[in-house]
Amino acid sequence: MPGHRGQRVRAGALRPGPAVALILALTGCVGGGPGVSKFGFGASMQPDQPAAAGALAQAEGQGEQRSAIIGDLLSRGSVLSPGSAYGQVAQAVTEANAGPARAELRVARLKAEARSKNWLPRIKPTLSLTDLGETFASLLVEQVLFDGGARKAERAFAAADVEVAATTLALDFNQRVFEGLGHYIRAQRAIEQGRLATAAAGRMAEYERIVTIRVDGGMSDRSEQQVIQQKAAEMRARANDDRFQAEQALAELNAMASRDLSGVTGLSGLPADPGAPEPLAVLKARAEAARSVAEAEAARAGFGPGLKARAALDQDGEVESGLSVEFDKAIGLGTGAELDALAMTTEVTDRRVAKVSEQASRDIVALHHEIATLTARQAEGAGVLAQSEQTLAMFVEQYKAGRRTLMEMVNMFESVSSMQREQASLKYEIALKQVQIARDRGVLVSGASL
Repeated sequence: MPGHRGQRVRAGALRPGPAVALILALTGCVGGGPGVSKFGFGASMQPDQPAAAGALAQAEGQGEQRSAIIGDLLSRGSVLSPGSAYGQVAQAVTEANAGPARAELRVARLKAEARSKNWLPRIKPTLSLTDLGETFASLLVEQVLFDGGARKAERAFAAADVEVAATTLALDFNQRVFEGLGHYIRAQRAIEQGRLATAAAGRMAEYERIVTIRVDGGMSDRSEQQVIQQKAAEMRARANDDRFQAEQALAELNAMASRDLSGVTGLSGLPADPGAPEPLAVLKARAEAARSVAEAEAARAGFGPGLKARAALDQDGEVESGLSVEFDKAIGLGTGAELDALAMTTEVTDRRVAKVSEQASRDIVALHHEIATLTARQAEGAGVLAQSEQTLAMFVEQYKAGRRTLMEMVNMFESVSSMQREQASLKYEIALKQVQIARDRGVLVSGASL
């Protein structure tokens, strides 16, 4: 660019001309119009205002075209009924979510909005003070005429970055609800098992009382009494452990919730997995792949020539203009190999997405298999438990008739108690697997509420 020409003015006696006034207005040194911020074009330092639409809905409306990934996320509804126990837990833990994912999405959205205007001319005002105490002002306007698709790739990268942030937000909220429901389900399991253990300990205490009377009367020896006392102590310890586990799980749940959830009880049924939508991990992998491809395209465009038009306006109103051809990156002996590596980006990202998709499908299939196994065990266990309870009732009658010993009856009762605990635990194990599938598919939280 040729050197600037203009009249020099002494410091302290500067009388701004039209160009200087424009520069000062653009930089915020003097009052500007309502559309000019003292921090630059369109900048705003206003505090955040609550938006009627969710963060995902706002992100979808920022790009040059609608995002298929964000549209997919918005279309996902929650499988949790609002008034159910699961729904209450999900609402409480999401209200208290202080994770950075929503703020990161907003940052990515603002960056994408800024990148969407990168095709417009750029203005660079300068104001310098010479060693002679004089000032010199100029205004440089630069317009890219050809860049090999670099700025288009920058816009695509920013849009893909918004999609990555959106899927991260959905993953964060679904994981948080999953953790909250995990604490809740484990607390409910410990509460039910605690009730069973307390009842069993009470019944074992009665057997302990009977054997004590028999020992005092000389009808039983001390070994039987010691064995029954040990079994009774184990059942009391198990009941105390269940109570501790329930209290710990509820404490962790309440710590991550916006209100006390100790009064919420019961399990909520979830609908059968329909095989859709696509797991969130796959959506994020697709968004990351698009971002990597856009980054590679921008890097590849830097090896080609770029054509720019420039015009400089000094403080005297004189304009100097010209064209320039520039290369963003130097070309060397390894440039060919670097370009080949960039060309392989699409294949690498496609393989990465395929791997994530395969792993996600395998994980869900494994969870379905575990649910089927637990369901079969639950059905078989219910029949075995019913028969065992009948056998225990028969042992009690035979003991009263003198046909069974006290130890036989106690051993049978201990076996039935263990089966009851295991049978009660199965439905909670199934519930945890079902919630895990819903988390992987991203349907624990409605996309419109994010």
